[in-house]
Amino acid sequence: MKHRDRAPQQDDLLRPRLVDMIDMRHELVKLAALIDWE
Repeated sequence: MKHRDRAPQQDDLLRPRLVDMIDMRHELVKLAALIDWE
């Protein structure tokens, strides 16, 4: 049985999204934005 892909806009109702859990003002988030990851 194959895993069925979900529509991109469909969210789990009880699972918070990662972007909602991250504090974008945190020092490590700001530092990560300065790093050239490529």
